[in-house]
Order: sequence, then structure tokens, then C-alpha cells
Amino acid sequence: MNILFAIIRLFCTNRPLNWCVLIHIALVPISALSQDKPFHTIYFESVSLSDAIVVIEKSYDVKISYANEFVDNKVIFLKRKSRSLTEVLDEISTQCDVAFQFISNRYIVLEDIKKPLHVQNLDEVVITGYLTHGISKNWNGSFTIKPKELEILPGLTEADILTSIQELPGVISPNETATELDVRGGTPDQNQIIWDGITIYHRGNLFGMISPFNPNIAQNVIFYDKGTNPRYGERISSVIDIRTKNDIPVKKNIGFGLNGTSADAYFETPIITNKLSLSMSYRKSYQGLFESGTFQKIEQKVFQNSSILDNGTSEEKFSFQDYNIKVNYKLNKKNTLLASFIHIDNDLNHIYRYIENNTDSRNLMDSENEGYSIHWNKKWDNKINQVTKLSYSSYRLNYRFTYNGLENKISGFDKNNQIKDYDFSTEVSIPTNNNKLNLGYQTTFKNVNYAFLEVKDSISSLDENDSSINSHSLFLNYSNRNSKQWNFDIGIRANYYDKLNSFRLEPRIVLVKNLNNNLKIQATGEIRNQIIYQIEKSTPGDLSLENKLWRLANGREAPIIRSNHVSLGALYHQDGWSFDFDSYYKKNTGISFLSYPFLNETRNKHLTGEQRIFGIDFYVKKDFDRIKTWVSYSINDTDDKIDGVNNANYFTDSNEINHVISTSISYKLKQFQIALGWKWHTGRPYTLFKTETNDNTIGFSGINMEKLPIYHSLDVSSIYNFSLSKRFGIKGKVGLSIRNLYNRENILIREYTGNSVPNDPILVADYYSLRITPNVLFRVYW
Repeated sequence: MNILFAIIRLFCTNRPLNWCVLIHIALVPISALSQDKPFHTIYFESVSLSDAIVVIEKSYDVKISYANEFVDNKVIFLKRKSRSLTEVLDEISTQCDVAFQFISNRYIVLEDIKKPLHVQNLDEVVITGYLTHGISKNWNGSFTIKPKELEILPGLTEADILTSIQELPGVISPNETATELDVRGGTPDQNQIIWDGITIYHRGNLFGMISPFNPNIAQNVIFYDKGTNPRYGERISSVIDIRTKNDIPVKKNIGFGLNGTSADAYFETPIITNKLSLSMSYRKSYQGLFESGTFQKIEQKVFQNSSILDNGTSEEKFSFQDYNIKVNYKLNKKNTLLASFIHIDNDLNHIYRYIENNTDSRNLMDSENEGYSIHWNKKWDNKINQVTKLSYSSYRLNYRFTYNGLENKISGFDKNNQIKDYDFSTEVSIPTNNNKLNLGYQTTFKNVNYAFLEVKDSISSLDENDSSINSHSLFLNYSNRNSKQWNFDIGIRANYYDKLNSFRLEPRIVLVKNLNNNLKIQATGEIRNQIIYQIEKSTPGDLSLENKLWRLANGREAPIIRSNHVSLGALYHQDGWSFDFDSYYKKNTGISFLSYPFLNETRNKHLTGEQRIFGIDFYVKKDFDRIKTWVSYSINDTDDKIDGVNNANYFTDSNEINHVISTSISYKLKQFQIALGWKWHTGRPYTLFKTETNDNTIGFSGINMEKLPIYHSLDVSSIYNFSLSKRFGIKGKVGLSIRNLYNRENILIREYTGNSVPNDPILVADYYSLRITPNVLFRVYW
């Protein structure tokens, strides 16, 4: 085809312009249909189809979208030979009973021959490569992330599940952590994080700075920020459902890596061919052996305004580790058993000695989350499937701060929190031609206790609670797919909470209209309830590392949180351009607020109120040959109303980030990738306090009427993939990332302490973002 165009250009020399234009127009369709990709020498020897697709995408620079069920348990064999893309796809089609449709010269859809799908309905996929390859936007507005396929994102040396989600419109981490996500004005405890059916309560490694989930072992992640499937309950803001492989691998996959904070290793291997497999991953910090510059930068951010960074001499032992194990057992063609285990553990032992007065302080913390799950997947016939799950999650936090003062007087406090979460569910899926019905039952038992103890001459309890709730839920979802009409998902979830004697209905709906092949409009609506959430526990002047504890609703001072959420948006996608617009409104009731300093409380007092949130998310992306670039802009307006505060009028929420702009540009050349990203957002609101001279009480001009300075940061990443041994299939990867490249000093939070006793001055504590922070990566895998 290139030769043909060269001949035409020679012919057009000194010819009339209209002749040349007509000839080129006539040949463009031929060029588009030819799919004339280069020839490459590739071969597969008993390789899973999903792994083969990854190789094909990299070799031929294409993107292939597919439903997981169409590639599970399928294996491909290809002899070593130079082939075109068309030849490779034809061979796969023959061996695996699948078909390929070209949406464009670069984007391809895989279909199962026995279960053909329309292109626009492929497992709900609307846009592939939403931010980068490996992130797709689905028909119902949710996102699917495939960590192993993720290409480079700015500031990351390799895929990170939760940090990748932060790049999506409407998601931000105001505290600049990996795990504490504010989704559409929500708070981190309003996000439900699930690992293989296990609910995770841990805030993440190194106080949330590092995600506790190994991306090399996760197969895909489903993220809902609206239009949530009724199978999910418990939280009102978002769902992050992380799933590892359910199929039996055909060969061993092994890898290990090292970055600026930790070392990790993973493997997956078949034990009995097509019957039994085992996968494991393990990660641990190495600060006991060597403290890298990356860790020091993170440590400075995490421990600021605490005794750990005070002047003096210190002894510090901090470590984190996480690991998971999964066993897949295929009993027969219709029955599969899956068993999964995850463990997350963080430990801190820090002693600070003040030389000038011979006193010392100590921070001791042990925080861990452990979980187990068993899945039974049953195929009753060619259509009806059933998934039954039993899971258990255990969370424990023990934090102690002690100060050994003059004359050996000891003061301090303890914060303890424990959760035991038992869950059973079963769900049946019944598909028809263009429709699908899902119905199921779930029961959950939660026991939560916390204690906040103060030590001053003796131990006294500031607050403690031990409670449990057993909930029963029925859920149903009906999906209709008809591209000529309104497509929709409509469902309902009915919850009964026994100890609260409360029955709650949660209708869910997603409506999509295809105006043409490129333009869609979407509307969603949902009601959701939440019975477990975090509360702040601290004392005046308490600048400790852990101030948030989980508790259960009791229907009185701790009510069930209820959220009504509606959204309306449109999506356009054509010729490498993607435009996504969405607007939303939320009304939350039963929200818990920590008493504000202007109330002159000497101890914690929690108030309840309501919240209204309005927002707009806009995103535009353009794919060029080797360059991808995108820009997103979000508006968020969050207001609170509390009886007895501000004359019961609405005031600005302290976590509101009004305007957010995020942009990125990435370049890929063979095995090299580089990405540059810039983030800008308005500062958090805060209340300007001052001590009144007459009675030494706190005065203020207005609640959250002031704003912190503008935040902005430039991040860069680069990755290079290479081959260590072609014979044995050993590959490597090195990476470099720099966060906050121009070393901007950003204030993230402003807090006030003091004024708990007469004449006690107000102290201002500012918390800053990371300064310039490099990170490196070295990984080997085969």
C-alpha cells in the first residue's frame, strides 16, 4: 500500500490538483481496510490467550478489547514465523473460536463466536485506553482497570491500583496519599475497597502513602463512582472491586522487583494442568537495612507536626509488609473453587529523647488487616451461572503515645480499634439475547469496638464502644441492551439491619441512549446506605499519627448514613478523540462531624447533619500515533448543615476542593515510555481563628470562609523494558519517576490546637505536600 501511494504521488507531479485529490480519496478506504501492519516474528507455546493478546498489542501497536469470559481457559500455540497482524488474528480465531472486529486501524474488538456481541456492547466497554492503555470506561459509567496492561502514568514507576484511580475525573486525594480518595465530594471511609470478595479496612502502607495491593497479581479492577450495581452495599461514595485471576494459568509466571520503598516478589503456577493452580505475592519494606531518599521524603511528609520530627535523638523502627495467596481448583467444566487470602501489616516503634530536660516520648503502632474468601462458581447450563462467596475480614489498630516527663510522670493515650466482618452471598445470572437478569442474597455480620483512653496519673476512658450489626440483603438487577432504543440497567437492593430494626430500599438505575455510533447520553440514579464509618478521636494539642477510628451506626447519635445520588452526562468518541462530560448532585444525611474548635469544646464531640454536593467532571483525550494527551477539569461544591451551628444554615465543607485541573502527555517509542503530568487545584477551606482578649475564648470571622493557597505540582515518569534472555523468556524493566519536579511547597491542611485551658494560645499546624521526590524501579520477570 505504501508503494502504491508512492506511485500515485509520482503520477500527481505536474498533474491538475483535482485529479490528485480524487485519486487519494478513492484510495483512503482501501488503505483503511488493508490493516497493513508490519510483520513480526512471534511465537506462543501453550500461552493463555489473555497473555498472548498483551504481546500482540505491544508488537503491532494495536488495542484489543474483550470480555474476560471469552478468553478464560483458552490457550494458543503459534510456531515461530514472521506474520502480519491479520495472519496472527486468523490463527487465533481458528484455535480459540473467537472473532475479531476492527473498529479502526488500531482498535480491535474480540468476540466469542458462540456468543457474538455488538461492538458497542462488548462487556459494557465504551472507550478503551481512557487515560492510558489498560483503563476502559464501561457502558454503565464504571471503569475497568487491568493493572498488568497499564501503560505509564505521570509520577508512577509502575502500575499502582489506587493511585491510577486518582487520575480519573472526579477523584482526588487532598492529603496526597495513595489510598485516601475523595470521590465526588465523598470521604475515604465512604469508599468500599474489596480484594477477591474481602472488604479491606486498612488505610494502606506507610499511613496511606503506598497502596497495599500488588498490581502484578491483580487481573482487573472495577471502579464505580455512580450507577452502582445492586450487588454492592455498605458505602455511599464508590466501590473499588479488585480481582485476581480465576482461570488456571498454562505456564509459570514469576517476577521480583525493587523500588525506593520496598522489595516484592510474585509467582503463579499450574500445579495440575487445567485443574489446580497457586499464586502468591509478597512485599516488604527494607528500611531496617537501608533508608532510601524516597522513603526519607515520604517520612518527612507523614511525620510532620508530630513528636517524631521534634528536636532530639531518636530510635525508629518502621516496617510494612503485605502478601496474598490464591488457590484455583477447577473440579470440572461446570464447577470451580477459588480460595484467597490477604494480609497487610504496618508496625511503628519510635522513641524520642529530649536531651535538654532528660525526658522522652514514644509512638507505638500496630495496624493490620487480614482476610479470607472462598468462591464457588457454578455453571448450571450454557446460560445460567451462580457465584457463591464466603469471606472474613479482620482489622486491628493499636496505637499508643506516651510521654515520660519530669519526675518520671507518665502521660499519653491509647487508641484501639477492632473489626470482625463475616460475609456470605450468592448470586445467579440468567442471560438472554440482549438482556440479563441477576438476583442474589447477602448476609453480613460486623462486630466493631474502639477505645480512646487517656493516661494522666491514672487511666481514664474518653470514649469507647463495642457493637455489632447483622444485615440481610436481597438484590436484583435487570440489564437491557438494544442499541436502537434506550439501553438500561435497573435494579434494587433491600437491606434489613437487625440491631437497628431498620429496613432500607436502595433503587439503582442507569439509562443510556446512543444518539449515533459516536455520541451517547447517560443518566443514573441511586440510593445507598452506610452503617460503618470513621470518626475522629483526639485531644486538644493532640498531633498524633492516628486520629480516625471505625465505628458502627446505632440509630441515635450515630445514625445510618443515607445518600441520594443522580447524574447526567454525555460521551463522544471518534478518530482518537474522546470527550466525556458528567454532572451530578448528592444529598447525604446522617453525616458525622467532629466538633469545631470555635465551639470551645475541651473534648471530642460528634455532631450529625446533612450534606449537599454538586459537581461537574469534564475530560478530553486525543491519541496520536505515539503520543497520548488528555486534560480533565472538575468542579465540586460541598456544603454542610448542622443543627446548632451557623444558625442551622449551610456552610462550606472543610474537605471541599472547588476546582481541579489535571493534564498529561505521554510518548511511547518501542520499549521506552515517558509521561509528564501537571495537577492544579484550589486550596482547602479553613476557618480563621483568633483568641479574644477579654475572656480568652476563640473568635472567628466565619466558618470555612478562608482558602489555603493554590496547589500545583509537576510529575514525570519514564520506563524502559528490555529482554535479558530471549531463549528463556526473561524480561526486565527499569523506571524513574519524580514527583513535584519543581519542588513546590503546597499546604494541604491547616489545623488549630490549644485554647483548652485559660490563657492557652492558639497554635497553627500546617501540613505540607511532598517536596521533590524521586523514585526508581528495577524489575525482572518471566
